[in-house]
Amino acid sequence: MNVILLSGGSGKRLWPLSNDIRSKQFIKIFKNEDGSYESMVQRVYRQIKKADKNACVTIATSKTQVSSIHNQLGDNVGISVEPCRRDTFPAIALSTAYLVDVMNVDPNESVVVCPVDPYVEDDYFDAVKRLGEQADKGEANLVLMGIEPTYPSEKYGYIIPETDEETSFVKTFKEKPTTEVAKQYISQGALWNGGVFAYKLKYVLDKAHELIDFTDYQDLFSKYETLNKISFDYAVVEKEEKIQVQRFGGQWKDLGTWNTLTEAMQENVIGEGILNENCSDVHIINEMGVPILAMGLHDVVISASPEGILVSDKEQSSYIKPYVDGIEQQIMFAEKSWGSFRVIDVENESMTIKVTLNEGNSMNYHSHRNRDEVWVVISGKGRTVVDGMEQCVNAGDVITMSAGCRHTITAESELKLIEIQLGSNISVQDKQKFELEI
Repeated sequence: MNVILLSGGSGKRLWPLSNDIRSKQFIKIFKNEDGSYESMVQRVYRQIKKADKNACVTIATSKTQVSSIHNQLGDNVGISVEPCRRDTFPAIALSTAYLVDVMNVDPNESVVVCPVDPYVEDDYFDAVKRLGEQADKGEANLVLMGIEPTYPSEKYGYIIPETDEETSFVKTFKEKPTTEVAKQYISQGALWNGGVFAYKLKYVLDKAHELIDFTDYQDLFSKYETLNKISFDYAVVEKEEKIQVQRFGGQWKDLGTWNTLTEAMQENVIGEGILNENCSDVHIINEMGVPILAMGLHDVVISASPEGILVSDKEQSSYIKPYVDGIEQQIMFAEKSWGSFRVIDVENESMTIKVTLNEGNSMNYHSHRNRDEVWVVISGKGRTVVDGMEQCVNAGDVITMSAGCRHTITAESELKLIEIQLGSNISVQDKQKFELEI
């Protein structure tokens, strides 16, 4: 089974846990049997591999998310990086070319395209596998998953099939309706369009060549910024006559707001939090090292991170985006391919950061023009290289780097350190990378 997971967006509706780097699919809120937590992308990836251990998974995403994906899924997952945002058709065309030209998948094989962030049970990915198998038959150029609706939603488009069989050709598509119109669609046997579909790779490659002048994946990648923004629905689906839909009647939730996200949480408190006996339907998600106490609250979500604190009625939390759009602040927490960092303190001419490097990982060998840095190792052991000089470091060691000094650190075990940046012009852009020769 070949699967393309579409991973985009900044997830501002889940502020303060999400930001421009850490989208909602990377927030770890789902509790495992061992007491640890996993994110949406980890959960979906695990479920795909459970349905088909040999599944080839490719994530279509922006370059800002690549480090988070490697941090949470490792280095074996395929990633098709969009140089910039150009809507779903260019993203899917680029991912399709990536599978054929980079991963050497046969163009006659099928692929299933899914959003990365649905909350589903394992039967969903059994259905995804069947969707790909139906596309293999070649009866239709596109095979869509139709979600059996549980209520007349205004949030989704609708698919009206020709018959009530499990697999049917599509009669027509309907845009997002009002509640009353949605009731009419459902009475006609309409299904939610969950944005899940399968096709043979060659089919979309041919469509891409019709609309875009390119030769192969590398050529398409280099031209990506010049492409027109256009959705896959508008470019392909609405113009295709041979389309089938397969019904799916299992659990399917779009966890796009705090209101829907808390519905899927197995517990009311994640992190340090206390609810008194007069609270009802209150959820606390706390990434700060301080306790939160809630008393006498009802239908409320409280979320705290280094980015900020949200206290909101659950229904009102759906309207958060315009308020968050008006907040300007630097990224305070991010997961990288080598580990993670959390900003502890910001002053006019200094910044203090807690850095965690995973075992076996290193920072880039780099320098800064406008700031000095000090590292204080607080746990673990590793190895530093400062202007070509190598030394072992352990808890309690202090390493000082002046502006212009080239430096890196490698974790021989999980390594935690405090990084203090000193300078009048501290900026994430102030970084020059070098090849390390030892």
